[in-house]
Amino acid sequence: LKFIFGPSAVPALDLVDQRSVTWVRSPSGRTLYQVLGSSGKLYTCYSSCHFCTCPAFGFSVLQKNESLLCKHILAVYLSQAMGACQELAVSEEQLTNILLAEEEEEG
Repeated sequence: LKFIFGPSAVPALDLVDQRSVTWVRSPSGRTLYQVLGSSGKLYTCYSSCHFCTCPAFGFSVLQKNESLLCKHILAVYLSQAMGACQELAVSEEQLTNILLAEEEEEG
């Protein structure tokens, strides 16, 4: 994994080991992932469009094009493959609030 994903591999595996990945789903079928980062901050990841709200994703992946993904997205993919995601069922309103909270932090 380290050969393919570089420096993101080991920290991503640490996140998986710590069970830091939560699959959040609503009754309508909308889903997202939340990853508790090593700093203690919660990041929202969308595996369907390969996006994370962390600063490393914005800088290394989107701006500099130095990496394919951040450790949080890799942790999501690894957790999915290993069946290691925690699951959280939320209402539509709760999911909307999660999404709005992310937007407020960015804006």
